[in-house]
Amino acid sequence: MFFERDGLVSRLRVLGVEYLNARPLWQALTEPPATDRMELRLAPPSELVRALSEGEADVGLLPVAGAAAIGDLELVPGMAIAARGKVRSVAIVAERPVSELTSIALDLSSRTSVVLGRLLLARRKLTPSFFGAPPEKAISSVKGRTGALVIGDAALEIEQRFPYRLDLAEDWLEWTGLPFVFAAWFARPGVMTAEHVAMLRTAKQIGLTRLDSIAKAHSEQTGLSEASLRDYLAHAIRYDLGDDEVRGLVRFWSEAASARLLPSCSLVTHAAVQVGAPFMAPERAILESIPLANPEGAMNRAPTSNKTHQRPSLDVLLQRAADGERLSLAEGTRLLRDASLFELGLAADAVRRRKHPHGVVTYIVDRNINYTNVCTTSCRFCAFYRPVGHAEGYVLSREALARKLQEVVNAGGVQILLQGGLNPDLRIGYYEDLFRWIKKEYGLGLHALSPEEILHIARLENLPVATVTERLRDAGLDSVPGGGAEILVDRVRKKIAKAKCTSGEWLSVMRTAHHMGLRSTATMMFGTVDTVEDRALHFMKIRDLQDETSGFTAFFCWDFQFENGVHMAPGEHGTHLYLRTQAMARLMLDNVDHIGASWVTQGPGVGQVALRFGADDFGSVMFEESVVSSAGTAFGIDASKIESRIRDAGFRSVRRDVHYNWLTDPI
Repeated sequence: MFFERDGLVSRLRVLGVEYLNARPLWQALTEPPATDRMELRLAPPSELVRALSEGEADVGLLPVAGAAAIGDLELVPGMAIAARGKVRSVAIVAERPVSELTSIALDLSSRTSVVLGRLLLARRKLTPSFFGAPPEKAISSVKGRTGALVIGDAALEIEQRFPYRLDLAEDWLEWTGLPFVFAAWFARPGVMTAEHVAMLRTAKQIGLTRLDSIAKAHSEQTGLSEASLRDYLAHAIRYDLGDDEVRGLVRFWSEAASARLLPSCSLVTHAAVQVGAPFMAPERAILESIPLANPEGAMNRAPTSNKTHQRPSLDVLLQRAADGERLSLAEGTRLLRDASLFELGLAADAVRRRKHPHGVVTYIVDRNINYTNVCTTSCRFCAFYRPVGHAEGYVLSREALARKLQEVVNAGGVQILLQGGLNPDLRIGYYEDLFRWIKKEYGLGLHALSPEEILHIARLENLPVATVTERLRDAGLDSVPGGGAEILVDRVRKKIAKAKCTSGEWLSVMRTAHHMGLRSTATMMFGTVDTVEDRALHFMKIRDLQDETSGFTAFFCWDFQFENGVHMAPGEHGTHLYLRTQAMARLMLDNVDHIGASWVTQGPGVGQVALRFGADDFGSVMFEESVVSSAGTAFGIDASKIESRIRDAGFRSVRRDVHYNWLTDPI
């Protein structure tokens, strides 16, 4: 059956995992008659999660942790990638026992394995540090007290390399007595017909008859033992999603939610009658939602066909978020769209009070210096930049910088926020010399160069981002500002700033900086062509990286400032939307300690109100600001007025540094 998308008849967009263990579930989908009805694309598990969450796919062989993070997906019954006992392809490898490890490199291809690994280590009361890395780098990191969590084909290739190996599925079985489900088919609600379900089941049946040929082909490609691969597919992996597997899945979701690693999740599935009749159209049914609070008891209930899944009410979601439970992408979207402004503010304020119970609001004395306005990205929303060669383009001289820096020192300031355009005439040596000069002459902290600028330097110099970041750090860089994030959804980024880095590149620079010991802020500019779903997805991407690195100190957001000189019309904007969005940031970013009020764009009065919508920081004194003011928005207040604003809002004020260390006593 074909269906319509945007007025056109389309095939079902299907995403499969490119690993060996997934091939039996999708190989037959590359052949007729499935190709007439389905369009299959292969990707790593993490890309499946991104594509499904951004609406680029209809159904995917999704890691089960990713399904919980997205929320409101339907599980296609009867099929999974699971294991009951040793799975061989998901393991922590090391030169020493796992109890002696102080750090573990994480292959981030699958969030499910990462969450499972954290749960199993926590059960042993082990707290190593974690850092994400590509599979090859994770494996090469194994030395001494550093291990690696490796998954998929890479894990099979090093099965005998290291003396210590903790098989995660085997350890899960020992803990729970249940199989572990790594991935299953999940679909966006309403896109799957029973015919589609039957096609996936038929593909699985065909794939199970081809295990020998699949193992042989992979052996020829990799050089691994054909017999070992055949045994892996036939015995280590379980492709059925039976009652025990469902119990294992629900138990995993429950344990992860209790550990605040995943949102609470309920099981909603498609159930097709006449599953033995492929390409028929059996009646569609949805199983009763199974709450995670009592997974064992819930699984003993008989499924009820044709029963609508009851989602939690907005009040329930708000209370859960206020209590610190993690929200899914779907839940965050619902609240951002439908919850009342007042109720969102109350919930966000409850989170602020729980995280910061002393009634203190921080601020910093610094200066935002835009050292150049020459830029090659031509962002449609920016009135600040000038193209290369423009008569109004500038690079600040050392003399001009010296005056600005001395004013900061005289006012008791502690840092400089240094950002500018992507100027091709400024090479890495310019920044290294500038940073060393500022440190030597003025001793100020350097909160400098957004991920976009660091990427720009790396491309100019043809150097890895890690090398550029390391050189900048050694020259004096203290932390990385979150500029250039805009909305971390590439569909949006292509429309508003097509020359800018992708969302993945922005996050990758931040990951690199965090792993080098640098900290950073995270930001979001909304109100261009972005949607409610895009904003919630932006929060989720920041939260996911924070789970990995703990490198973000704070989050700031503001709406698109469009008054003068920009080249696009605004989308949704205004004070109410700003307060809703900031409150939602406080609710979704459960692992980010601080939320800042963006009074520079909204005005000091709104900044005060924002302190009751989840913010615990009043940002910077801001001697000057060029980018926002170029669009016609210009607010400025000194330290004494900031302190007065904070006190008038009912809080005590504290001056801080970029790492949120207090520099004064509360007043």
